[in-house]
Amino acid sequence: MSSNQPFVLRWGIISTGMIAAKFVGDILIDPSTRTVDDVVHKVVAVGSRDAIKAQEFINKFAQGDKSIKAHGTYEEVYVDKDVDAVYIGTPNTYHYQNSKDAILAKKHVLCEKPVTMNAVELKSLSTLAKENGVFFMEAMWTKFQPLSGALKKVLEDGRLGPPVSLHADLSLDFDIENLPTTHRILDPMLGGGALLDLGPYLMVWAIMTMYEHPDNKGEEPGHIATSMLRTSTTGVDASTTFVLTFNKTLQAQAILSCSITLPAVRPAGNIRFRNGNVVIHSPLYRPSAFTVEYFDKPGSGNVVDRTAKEFSYIGEGLYFQADEVARCIRDGKLESSEWGHDKSLLEMKVFDEVRI
Repeated sequence: MSSNQPFVLRWGIISTGMIAAKFVGDILIDPSTRTVDDVVHKVVAVGSRDAIKAQEFINKFAQGDKSIKAHGTYEEVYVDKDVDAVYIGTPNTYHYQNSKDAILAKKHVLCEKPVTMNAVELKSLSTLAKENGVFFMEAMWTKFQPLSGALKKVLEDGRLGPPVSLHADLSLDFDIENLPTTHRILDPMLGGGALLDLGPYLMVWAIMTMYEHPDNKGEEPGHIATSMLRTSTTGVDASTTFVLTFNKTLQAQAILSCSITLPAVRPAGNIRFRNGNVVIHSPLYRPSAFTVEYFDKPGSGNVVDRTAKEFSYIGEGLYFQADEVARCIRDGKLESSEWGHDKSLLEMKVFDEVRI
């Protein structure tokens, strides 16, 4: 293949749920709309527990493309010789087994967040992926949006100084009183609750602002405090608050909260520094803008410069993570340098402790 031809990544889709539909819709958008010309995505197979449902999914979300195969089992996708990478969009408690099966079939894997139910499962998958020579990544799409890259530059240019505090909240009112207890957000057997559904988006902001900050030197939080309010019906958490204290080198805290019984907070987050603030616009998982505020002198609170940075693109923005997967596979990488296994593992370790 000549160097001026884009790398084509052929995807197999596991599950026909809402998030899988959004992912497929996004990766089929012409890459030129986001000024990408080095990678292209092609859906070649969709797996469901019913081939009819798989075909209905293709008809509705993949323009009825007759070249896409509708498989009646997930296993048929894993062994499909035309599939390079598998996207897993099943409920939380299925992520480990689905990922394991795909990895053992020598398929590259992009698995929805939370990538597993706990750190032990993730360590197992990370080892297995490396042993089988396949790429494996959690689908932390927020990390790969253009806004996140722009924020990184602001955080690291030195003008604000090191971060001191992050306040972030992600809440959605699911109207749980009128949901069946078998709904994914309420069913503990599907990994329901606020923490697992919404918490990953809180963690990506804590990781981007604190764990990844050069002054932190890769140190994990030294202390985690938490409080959880559970539903009276199924016992999953309705609201959870947790505080990550980075006290080894950075001297900073992330105060994070999520709820399935409240509407979203606006703004979604505030990163505070002695020299200013960064205000994160809603929604936290896909903010369209952030505002940087600079003080006249450290600690004064007197804003003398305020700049908003806005971002827009076609679709949901799920294709940015898919582009990362394609580039990593093209370049022979087994994990992303932007969202490697270590960051997903930190997320899982924090969640394990929060749920003790």
